[in-house]
Amino acid sequence: MRKPRAAVGSGHRKQAASQEGRQKHAKNNSQAKPSACDACAGMIAECPGAPAGLARQPEEVVLQASVSSYHLFRDIAEVTAFRGSLLSWYDQEKRDLPWRRRAEDEMDLDRRAYAVWVSEVMLQQTQVATVINYYTGWMQKWPTLQDLASASLEEVNQLWAGLGYYSRGRRLQEGARKVVEELGGHMPRTAETLQQLLPGVGRYTAGAIASIAFGQATGVVDGNVARVLCRVRAIGADPSSTLVSQQLWGLAQQLVDPARPGDFNQAAMELGATVCTPQRPLCSQCPVESLCRARQRVEREQLLASRSLSGSPDVEECAPNTGQCHLCLPPSEPWDQTLGVVNFPRKASRKPPREESSATCVLEQPGALGAQILLVQRPNSGLLAGLWEFPSVTWEPSEQLQRKALLQELQRWAGPLPATRLRHLGEVVHTFSHIKLTYQVYGLALEGQTPVTTVPPGARWLTQEEFHTAAVSTAMKKVFRVYQGQQPGTCMGSKRSQVSSPCSRKKPRMGQQVLDNFFRSHISTDAHSLNSAAQ
Repeated sequence: MRKPRAAVGSGHRKQAASQEGRQKHAKNNSQAKPSACDACAGMIAECPGAPAGLARQPEEVVLQASVSSYHLFRDIAEVTAFRGSLLSWYDQEKRDLPWRRRAEDEMDLDRRAYAVWVSEVMLQQTQVATVINYYTGWMQKWPTLQDLASASLEEVNQLWAGLGYYSRGRRLQEGARKVVEELGGHMPRTAETLQQLLPGVGRYTAGAIASIAFGQATGVVDGNVARVLCRVRAIGADPSSTLVSQQLWGLAQQLVDPARPGDFNQAAMELGATVCTPQRPLCSQCPVESLCRARQRVEREQLLASRSLSGSPDVEECAPNTGQCHLCLPPSEPWDQTLGVVNFPRKASRKPPREESSATCVLEQPGALGAQILLVQRPNSGLLAGLWEFPSVTWEPSEQLQRKALLQELQRWAGPLPATRLRHLGEVVHTFSHIKLTYQVYGLALEGQTPVTTVPPGARWLTQEEFHTAAVSTAMKKVFRVYQGQQPGTCMGSKRSQVSSPCSRKKPRMGQQVLDNFFRSHISTDAHSLNSAAQ
């Protein structure tokens, strides 16, 4: 039987949006980035005036007739004020992050660019707090491009385990090898060449590296920047649409400070990550509040609602010459007074992940250094490429067929096995970027028989300690917790991990609790321990 697979190819670079952090050296700048994906860079048209070569697309896509000047920065004074206010705030409020310190202190341009590159890739779709320890460990193990290029994919997967979106680490290493083997060890110096020459580097990441490490005056748009720009210019339409995305890239390029491009880009991301947040923005702390059209709209609506003015408030509005403005709130989603500035932007509803099921088994045998468990390696492409997992098969419609398929898969790796010992332990639900995968968890312990000492290529026996440091996914760690919870004397099912197992017990009703308390003193110590373990 085939192991379940989900084509997650390069799903990490798919949106131009997320939260992160970054940074650069004195003259170039610092950064604190949100997580962003570049795969959708291909959807984002190039804006007039942007550096040539960055995924350039027809400039006519932005039809000025359909975009009111209300959504633009119309004079240099406004642009200068925005730059100055944002950078002054950033100089005072920026977070102290390891990639920023490294980029600021590193004098070698290639090492600086590598440090920024690693942080940008890790921060895609991943929170800053999660990335810090991974980044620190990565840079300690592979401080240079040459160090990473000489590492094995197994080592990369092992260090990346738990960070998610695993193809990011693989592509990062592929890029390092290309730089070392084909580019003489030197990183491309412009956003255009970074995107053209490095695998997995899209428009956003290329712009971030070029501006932070090399001081190129190129704007960037990720999720945080998109939100800031949408609110500052009252853009309510879906920022992932082609036209709106192009408009946002144009605004970013117009605003980027040519003297401090890296710091400016990081400041915009920092503002979105810490102040102009998705649900509870801190408008009173925003350095560009006076320039924010979303805030002006809130004040206008409040004045109208209070009826404190006899006429309309003297606040500028969008007034397109003809038809509906493509950047305003869509007619189907009018202004919501309860949302305030959060009206901007409105995002299209996300498609729910498709649901899949599989069965997986923890096969255990005694070993000289303690119990061993069998792991097999996934293919080098697709979902969780190259990682290790417990033997698994696709879901079957009946328990009998499921057990038969799973036993056949186990015997393919470990030889004849006692079918009667195969036990169903519970299930684990784990959601990947676009797949909700339910694992039916089984366990099989080999006791009283000769241990299996040889396995085919692609399989290996590990101790429990080795398992926890191996290149395994978070989903497999959840599966193993279910297995451990079913061993004698333990019950470790994790509600947080969406794990269910026969260990689960409903809370007894009040009457039952009274009876339990009354008889508890008459229950033997062993029985008491058993009861506690079962709850």
